[in-house]
Amino acid sequence: MAERLPVRTLAQRLRSFVRSRTSLASVGIFVAAIFFASMGTTAWWAIRSQTQSLKQGRLEQVASIGQVLSQTAEIMMANNELSAVRRIVSETSQTYNLKHCRIVLPSGQVVADIDPKQIALADLPGTWTGSVPGKWGQILETGQGKEGLVTEVFDLRVPGRGEAALVITAPINPGAAASWPLQVKIGSISVGALIALLLLHHNMQMRARAILAVRQILLEQDLERMSLAAMEVDPRWGREAQAWNTLIRQTEQQREQLARRRTGESLQDIRANNSDLSAACNALWQGLILVDKDLRAKYANGAAAVLLQTDIAKILGTDVTALLGDQEVLDAIRTAIDQPMRRRTIVEVERVGEHATSVLRFVVRPVRREDPGVVMIVVEDITQQRIADKSRGAFIANATHELRAPLTNIRLYVETALDEGAHDNAVQADCLNVINQEAHRLERMVADVLSVAQIEAGTLQLKRDDVNLAQVFGDLEHDYVLQASDKEIELAFDLPPNLPVIQADRDKVIAGLHNLLSNALKYTPAGGKVTVAVAIEPQQIVVEVTDTGIGISDEDTGRIFEKFYRAHDRRVLDVSGSGLGLAIAREVIRLHGGDITVQSAPDKGSTFTLVLPTMEAA
Repeated sequence: MAERLPVRTLAQRLRSFVRSRTSLASVGIFVAAIFFASMGTTAWWAIRSQTQSLKQGRLEQVASIGQVLSQTAEIMMANNELSAVRRIVSETSQTYNLKHCRIVLPSGQVVADIDPKQIALADLPGTWTGSVPGKWGQILETGQGKEGLVTEVFDLRVPGRGEAALVITAPINPGAAASWPLQVKIGSISVGALIALLLLHHNMQMRARAILAVRQILLEQDLERMSLAAMEVDPRWGREAQAWNTLIRQTEQQREQLARRRTGESLQDIRANNSDLSAACNALWQGLILVDKDLRAKYANGAAAVLLQTDIAKILGTDVTALLGDQEVLDAIRTAIDQPMRRRTIVEVERVGEHATSVLRFVVRPVRREDPGVVMIVVEDITQQRIADKSRGAFIANATHELRAPLTNIRLYVETALDEGAHDNAVQADCLNVINQEAHRLERMVADVLSVAQIEAGTLQLKRDDVNLAQVFGDLEHDYVLQASDKEIELAFDLPPNLPVIQADRDKVIAGLHNLLSNALKYTPAGGKVTVAVAIEPQQIVVEVTDTGIGISDEDTGRIFEKFYRAHDRRVLDVSGSGLGLAIAREVIRLHGGDITVQSAPDKGSTFTLVLPTMEAA
């Protein structure tokens, strides 16, 4: 910034200029011409300075808008919030009077635009490749155009997806209305000075000093680097000097007010963006922690505090070493700090809490390559996933065993029928009967697996038809009487004399009854008793399967109807099973409008109650 010339130097120049004129009258026209030239130059430079200031402010505003919008768009696109990206592009364009505002992929496809007709994509791709600057550049000319427009391009790096570009085009000419007050002030000064020059010839020299001083400043000083305070002149040189100084002060005040207003708007936008970002992060179900190079937490969302079983206040600003506790996680954080490369490290940690053991997955990676001192830690609770994986593994093992057993029996009895039954019809009949039972057993197991798939896909449907309950319970007794006899279990059926014919899905109802009776026989020791009691009530049938078996604990009672779940009793684990039967049975009965409930106690047996609407056949 140039320094202001000393007042004495300016006064010497002015005195030299005035003394060189011996006759003020003879040079009146020349002085008037100089005056008008000086005032015109003053007006031009003042308006130009104001215009350049407004243009520069507009350019800075566009750059600030682009930086904030690009950062927000990166986060929203990474989270696949495409509608939110388009909304913020539209709202930003309207708020800040943008001519163009769009987000473009490397392929040239428009993701978001002021004009919805320009949008080429309905949904954001999962990932994309390519580099933006070399392909889309033909859309708009980068830089300041001839029509008073400026185009800025911002590079977007969407984590986990690819690169994109934010293109902003905005008008930068302030318009005539912006310079009108300044023109009025300068015109007023000019008119007043001219009247004073004509009427007060005696004070012409004083007034010429101010004018010449202003002219000297405008002609000799670098206005672009000169402060407005340095442009003030000696107020003793007359009203013109005082008016000039007032104009300078007003311009300085306007500049300060504009700067304060721009700063306030920027801070307000930043606070709003930070508030929205913080709310979005707190809405995540994954924990999010930002750690600096000293392993101190700079940020943590609510999910992180919940997963780590602490308060956010105890996380922020503290060393995460004791909080995380696991050495492998800490090593991953230090590696991300020391080696600023874009890669992530995944660590799974088993944590023992006050009430249960949980499995947490920590994903550690640097936030950005240019700032390696900040590391992001994403915490996710995968306990249920691990439990589900374990349950599925156990199901596969049990299902394999369950499938092998009937197949083995079928193979053995086929061999027996071929060898011994060729000449003995009784042996052959017994073998065929066992093969038939095992085939039905195998069919039910396969049906269970298919039913689980249909339940999870939401496609399980009923095929209602006439169901003769007397025949159903007769077949049920026939299927299990031999198994009960082999285990030395008393099997009793308490049936009313006249069972109705109802409308239901015969196969699914039979499968549900088979599951209940099969479980009762499985978990009842030798010498026990299993009773199937049927009661006909108005508009429903009630089936109770009661056993004197090992019973079920209160903890397991609430979960035995979950898929793949098996009670933790050692005696249950010793018996093969898939953990699907009760889940499927309850689901199919509920599809009929009924339900299955259980009452049990350890070592006192269990009673499963099946309630099924009758819907008697016509």
